Amino acid sequence: MTDVVVIGGGAAGMMAAITAARRGAKVTLLERNEKVGRKLYITGKGRCNVTNHCSPQEVLDSTPGNSRFLYGAVTRTPPAWVEEFFQSLGVALKVERGNRVFPQSDRAADIIDALLAELRRQKVTIVRDRAVALETREGTVYSVRGEAGEYPCRAVVLATGGATYPGTGSTGDGYDLVRPLGHTVTPIRPSLVPLEAEEDFCARMQGLALKNVTLKVKNRKGKVLFQEQGELLFTHFGLSGPLVLSASAHLRDFEKERYTAVIDLKPALDEATLDARLLRELGENANKDMQNIMGALVPRLLIPVALEAAQIPPDRKAHDMTKGERRRLLEVLKGLTIHIRGTRPLAEGIVTAGGIKVGEVDPKTMASKKAAGLYLAGEVLDVDAYTGGFNLQIAWATGRAAGESAAEQALTLRDGQG
Repeated sequence: MTDVVVIGGGAAGMMAAITAARRGAKVTLLERNEKVGRKLYITGKGRCNVTNHCSPQEVLDSTPGNSRFLYGAVTRTPPAWVEEFFQSLGVALKVERGNRVFPQSDRAADIIDALLAELRRQKVTIVRDRAVALETREGTVYSVRGEAGEYPCRAVVLATGGATYPGTGSTGDGYDLVRPLGHTVTPIRPSLVPLEAEEDFCARMQGLALKNVTLKVKNRKGKVLFQEQGELLFTHFGLSGPLVLSASAHLRDFEKERYTAVIDLKPALDEATLDARLLRELGENANKDMQNIMGALVPRLLIPVALEAAQIPPDRKAHDMTKGERRRLLEVLKGLTIHIRGTRPLAEGIVTAGGIKVGEVDPKTMASKKAAGLYLAGEVLDVDAYTGGFNLQIAWATGRAAGESAAEQALTLRDGQG
């Protein structure tokens, strides 16, 4: 008999296990992979964006998926606490653009190694096994059944992650574990994910990365849902890159809604300044074809696409350009329009949106309202945030809350049994 079994060795699971063990509980951590923290290795492009250096309210404002549920957990475990926690484990941190917090070494492995060392220091037993069922008696969880063994316990923390990046072990196992207990799993979909485009010209520009452009995404009614400057990438299916992943978190209903992406290729120039630049290029290259002039304005792969969108023949001489053609070209440079068909598959999302219904979980303790002794943390819950360290912040905060509550329950039961 162990006090607490934590299922899942990701960010939320490791935080829950460390927290429960620090409270004096005997903890067993079940992880199906050979090593814990598999998904952490790939976060922040292998650098691990640990949290965001901001206030609890800013975390909630950056969480479109059920932020109100997270109020208690994030307030008790704010980003400042997370930064202090890792520094206390010997990891030096730094703050970068957008208040993103990274290890100074730029190595995700340093975060994982620090957590693993603390798990060992707190005498957490790490077992490689995959949980297949939660055993209950009279509505109370008393054991976890794994593929390799049985783990009797006084409390369970479920932190199995979502269903994105299945190669890291996030295959939706947690949903199957809680459904028999009466929990509702809301429809899951990918977030922070590349977008598929209707236009085929994206494929023609495959591999082209644009820096310092502004991406605006509108809904059917023309309302701007996202607008930010940064970097994006054209792919064989549509759009990817940091700007696009961020935008995807704002697009939540592809069944009922239509979304349009508008790219300002020259955000540093207003229309009047850009028009003056166009006139100058046309005047200085009067006898050249437009396809040969455009290289001064856009990358090579974009030239035929921009001219086509502006309905200008590539061999049109600069001196033959009409005022209307120049106006259309200006509009394309300030607003290349792409219609979004949908997202890439779930497996390609960084984060899973949807999951265990938060109304069935106590927001203060992370306790299940369907089964006593069960606590839930991290991405398995129906919560998701924008990019920038917010999703990991949620994992640390909910993991800590679940670990505290599970330890308290287990120790109360253990003391009661003498």
